[in-house]
Amino acid sequence: MRALGRLGRRRARSDCVITPELARSLTEISGEIQRQVGLLLERGGGVAAVIVGDARGLFLPDLGRRDRDRLAGVRLVHTHLNHEPLTDDDLTDLALLRLDLVACVEVTEGGLPGRLCMAHLLPDNENDRPWAVLPPTTVFQLAADFPAMIEALEEEFERHRKPRRACDRRDRAILAHVSTAAATFAEDSLAELRELARSAGIDVVHAFIQHRAPDPRFVLGQGKLKHAIIKAMQVGAEVIVFDLNLSPSQVKTLADYTDLKILDRTQVILDIFAQHAVTREGKIQVELAQLRYMLPKLGAKHTAFSRLTGGIGGRGPGETKLEVDRRRARDRIAQLEREVRKLGERRELRRGNRRRHGLPVVAIIGYTNAGKSTLLNALTRSAVIAEDALFATLNPVSRRLRFPRDREVIVTDTVGFIRNLPPDLKAAFRTTFEELHYADLLVHVIDGSCPDIEDKLEAVRELLTELDLQTKRTLVVLNKTDRCAPDEVAGLARRLGAAPVCALDPASFGPLLDAMEQNLWAARVPDEDGATTAAMRQWTCG
Repeated sequence: MRALGRLGRRRARSDCVITPELARSLTEISGEIQRQVGLLLERGGGVAAVIVGDARGLFLPDLGRRDRDRLAGVRLVHTHLNHEPLTDDDLTDLALLRLDLVACVEVTEGGLPGRLCMAHLLPDNENDRPWAVLPPTTVFQLAADFPAMIEALEEEFERHRKPRRACDRRDRAILAHVSTAAATFAEDSLAELRELARSAGIDVVHAFIQHRAPDPRFVLGQGKLKHAIIKAMQVGAEVIVFDLNLSPSQVKTLADYTDLKILDRTQVILDIFAQHAVTREGKIQVELAQLRYMLPKLGAKHTAFSRLTGGIGGRGPGETKLEVDRRRARDRIAQLEREVRKLGERRELRRGNRRRHGLPVVAIIGYTNAGKSTLLNALTRSAVIAEDALFATLNPVSRRLRFPRDREVIVTDTVGFIRNLPPDLKAAFRTTFEELHYADLLVHVIDGSCPDIEDKLEAVRELLTELDLQTKRTLVVLNKTDRCAPDEVAGLARRLGAAPVCALDPASFGPLLDAMEQNLWAARVPDEDGATTAAMRQWTCG
């Protein structure tokens, strides 16, 4: 122990990885106790920590929070007793802790230093190599160029990173998709996650797919996860976004494994909803969904959680911080549930007024970013927010649409659908989805220019089945026909039984309006000349 204490008080030269004298002290102690011994050396030469392991490896201490786009500022030099080179554990420590360098010194007979093996991380490169393993050498052949090597290495890391504007405060993220699905589905799902990230204000700097069943603990294989962490440093990412919903245990394991932020698909969608919620109703529903999502994850203990006293005369330690957080979350959820029920009652009053006036209700549904809000604006000459982004419209909007012969309907724009819509969102927005049950007609808008149109069509149908709306009268509308070839539009319209339109061109609305009138007023009286389609183009809004 005294020898280890003296070892911790020594200083290494800052211009080389380790001096022969310090390496000999290290190997002598390691050979005597038959355990691996390591030093964490600062760049100035000071010994940050002395680590004693067993015959096969070391357990490194937590180095604390560091800048995610820089090296840790310390190097690990340790002994190997069995004449082996750098192991996978050594390279894992190099990657996860972002060490300046990792080196192992062979302990020979008599406790003398033998072969020296070293490795360091690499910047982003064409071969996608995460690290470089240097040729073996000895402590007596080391050049005094370590500071220059580290400085050049960090300059290379900085040069390969995507430059960031001074006003850009977005988080940089790596997207990860892991599943056994077909390659085309995985690519489409990852492309959708990229759009979700863009809508949430996340800067995507890298994305990858791993074809395997998700690991119960780490989601990715540990090799791929290690590679992702190194890639995050290479490109300056602070976040890893997984294209699936993570369990609380997976979130905790990943958080313990790396100091990067860990997000899943549900968190990104919830963040988009939180950004776009402008009405009181929308904010209540989003907060309710967020609390329901967070409640199971409050089970992850944190070092800041401490027991609170039970007060004067109290027995025992009282409630823990964790229990207080859970109780407050449940109380807030109960309060929000009551407010959601009141919102449902107000919606029922509005529906009663519409029924008394005999106004039919048309609900526009469809996959997110299919052009629903743009179509509503064009039909009713409104100014609802319509952007080329997922979930740009969150709050349902109702407008009047007047047909010829003084017929009026209420047209309602609804929340967009998406694959694997989080259950917490469906539960929180149940009063919004209830509007669909009272609609006289559903207008299902499809993006005709989308390459995976069949998958999105099936996703909407599955959600309608979950909401028990599969038997509701539905009119399919093929939108964005201006982006497709005419022959392709005609074929899709025939196959899907859809009315082709371009929401930006009101002149194309004739077939849609004619089909809406046929569905709402089947016993209508045709015009004298039978040209109902031409009349449909002359609608006005109230």
